Amino acid sequence: MKSGCTGQEVKKQRSIELPVLKNSPVQKDGIRDSRASRWRAVALITLTLLMIAHIIQWRLMGRTISPIEPSETMYTLQRGAVNAGFIFFTLAILATLIFGRFVCGWGCHIVALQDFCAWLLKKVGLTPKPFRSRLLVYVPLIAALYMFVWPTAYRYFAAPENEPLIPQFTNHLVTSNFWETFPTVAVAIPFLFICGFMTVYFLGQKGFCTYACPYGGIFSLADKIAPGKIRVTDACNQCGHCTAVCTSNVLVHAEVKQYGMVVDPGCMKCMDCVSVCPNDALYFGFGKLAVGVPKTITKNYSLTWPEEIFGAVVFLSSFLAVWDVYQLVPMLMALGIATVTTFLALRTWRLFRAKDLSFYRFNLKASGRIRKAGWAFLSFALVWIGLNAHSGWVRYHERAGALAFENIRIPDELALARTNPDQWISPGERQNIVEGKEHLRAAVDAGLFVNSHALPKLAWVEYLSGNTEQAVQLLGIAAEHQHGQGKALSFYYRGAILNRLGRYDEALTSLDQALAEASDLILAREERGESLWQLGRKQEAIAAWSDAVRRNPGLPLANNLLAGAAASVGQSEAATAYEKQADQLTPPDPFFHWMVALRLQNVGMNALAEKHFQRAIQLNPAFRARRNLVTKGQSGKNEKTGSAIFAITS
Repeated sequence: MKSGCTGQEVKKQRSIELPVLKNSPVQKDGIRDSRASRWRAVALITLTLLMIAHIIQWRLMGRTISPIEPSETMYTLQRGAVNAGFIFFTLAILATLIFGRFVCGWGCHIVALQDFCAWLLKKVGLTPKPFRSRLLVYVPLIAALYMFVWPTAYRYFAAPENEPLIPQFTNHLVTSNFWETFPTVAVAIPFLFICGFMTVYFLGQKGFCTYACPYGGIFSLADKIAPGKIRVTDACNQCGHCTAVCTSNVLVHAEVKQYGMVVDPGCMKCMDCVSVCPNDALYFGFGKLAVGVPKTITKNYSLTWPEEIFGAVVFLSSFLAVWDVYQLVPMLMALGIATVTTFLALRTWRLFRAKDLSFYRFNLKASGRIRKAGWAFLSFALVWIGLNAHSGWVRYHERAGALAFENIRIPDELALARTNPDQWISPGERQNIVEGKEHLRAAVDAGLFVNSHALPKLAWVEYLSGNTEQAVQLLGIAAEHQHGQGKALSFYYRGAILNRLGRYDEALTSLDQALAEASDLILAREERGESLWQLGRKQEAIAAWSDAVRRNPGLPLANNLLAGAAASVGQSEAATAYEKQADQLTPPDPFFHWMVALRLQNVGMNALAEKHFQRAIQLNPAFRARRNLVTKGQSGKNEKTGSAIFAITS
């Protein structure tokens, strides 16, 4: 600065008048309004209304086109289920290979949400500032590889040899369970708030797109080789209006000057830059590709390299801590949470290290002193990071408990044949039961919400430990907070345990609730028949078992129960037919025969039960000692036994 210059003179030297065309609508900052932004707003609002109409049509008619959501492609890759989401995503990628990332800018509901949140913030005088990171920008691509490439790679390297690399395709274009793959409304609302408002507030208007969206990871790759680009004519005078209005954090003026086009794959072709150019120098067109163009523009980043590394560690830790915690947080929401956590951790770090720090118009720290706004920011950051750490603690115990649970190999049907399955549990399984109970109990007790994911597992290890009443209570609580198949299974296991405890009225109620949630749960129909039989409602019991066999003829236990029931009412021919069918279906496994015998003995069909006891002894003479214990009514707790895994059709 030259000596003797006044403040007004310095200000005048630093001020640059941007050229503005006459007779054009301009904003307060001298940049004319974007006509493209209005049309894009119309397109995004129309998209949102169509999504709402899609849901309403499903609610009214019960069937509709499957969700037009790119994440549905995962089910096509994993199971071969061709759905509307797969078709849409495929067409979107093909379109991006030609026209660039138009789909992101003009056809994404998350972009619509982010733009709406940015508009609200600007209304209160807060303009979102872009957060630029060298490392986190790779997160969308890594997430995309996990979602859309990993299933096929896993099938190739780790799947059984007889499993084909490409699954057999099946038609799932129409569905009656539209919301099956989506989170509940209670999860969807915070998901939209975090991935919409919070990512915009902290990371910029396209914060979620830049650092979290896996679909953007695919589209950005396709955009790099697309011939459709924002291009420039010789009329450009480098006024910078284009960069000022770009919401995708692209240095438009610098790129068109250096390369003659926008090469940044983050460009979503919103067309705002084209619309506001005072010389109409920008246009969308086709020409040479951006592949191989040397990148010579130096970008300014928000972080130093030590901060980048620290931020990457924080991001990964936060993502692993919250992803699927309580079996509630979906992957995209976890990515959004992790980006916010990373920003807050880095800004907190700077709050302690920097002499001065601001955020938006708020002065967080000045001359080494943290101001009121700084203390408010710090308090929020510590609460947010603390919740992440707490989620990590719960998630650790969930995973450790689930691992121990999966290593318990005693078949459910054998364990449920009598209230005390202790004699069938090996020493290794006892250790898994102890560890599983410890971790699952910690996950349940420490959770901020009812942990419907850990509760059924905890109930099972409690049952195997001999705490049947505790298991019944836990399954009841779990069922209250579950839905669909999970709720049905909790009611089924609860009903089965209540049957063994002789509380048949309660068992019948629980099993009816299970079937109300999942009518195809055949095991619940078998158990329901036992409840009815024990209550003296034998014709209803026979009807329940017959219904189970009608739905699935290959049920050994149901056919045995029908044989015993027919014999008890003097229908010898029917009893013989059912018994013959049961003998053909019952596998030559001593444990299976033992389970069938115990279940038959439970309902007083002792003659048929004895037959299966003897068949088990024939297959394994060591079972003779077990037969003596059953006859004497002893538990046989200390007997060392093997274990087997057998399958029962359900």
